[in-house]
Amino acid sequence: MDVFGGLRVGFGYDVHRLVAGRPLIIGGVDVPFHKGLMGHSDADVLTHALCDAMLGAACLGDIGRHFPDTDPAYRGISSIALLAMVAGMVADKGLSLGNADITVVAQAPKLAPFIPDMIETLTGALNVVAARVNIKATTTEGMGFAGVGEGMAAYSIVSLVSL
Repeated sequence: MDVFGGLRVGFGYDVHRLVAGRPLIIGGVDVPFHKGLMGHSDADVLTHALCDAMLGAACLGDIGRHFPDTDPAYRGISSIALLAMVAGMVADKGLSLGNADITVVAQAPKLAPFIPDMIETLTGALNVVAARVNIKATTTEGMGFAGVGEGMAAYSIVSLVSL
C-alpha cells in the first residue's frame, strides 16, 4: 500500500565547476562553450539534479549512492544513461514521473535556445511526453560562483505518481 496516496515529491540540487578542455553537456545536449563541467561522469548538472529529485521522491537515496564517483564503471558515462537507470529504479517501485521542473543557474552561455532539445533528450530517457518536463535557465546577475563563471548549478523538483 502506498502511504503517500500515489503522489510523491522530491527535490534535487547539483553543482559543478567550469573548466577548460571539457565539453559542456546540459540536459544531455552538447552546448557550444569554451568551458565544460568537471566531474567523474559527463558532469551534466541539470540531469544530476533531476536524478537526485527522482531518487529522493522514491526514497532511494541519491545519485552518489547508486553511481559513486569512485567506481570506474561510471567514468565519463552519459548522465542521460544514468537518468534512464534511475527511471528504471523508480518504475521498480511502482512509480512514474508526474512532472519535473528544473532550473539551471549559469551566467553563460545562454541556454534558452537549447531547452527544446534538452526536453526531447530527457523525455526520451524517461519515456514520458514533453509536457511533463519544464526547464528554465537563470543567471545570478554576476554574483557568486555561477555569476563569475566558476561553475553552474541546477535545482529540480519532481512529482512521482503510482503506475
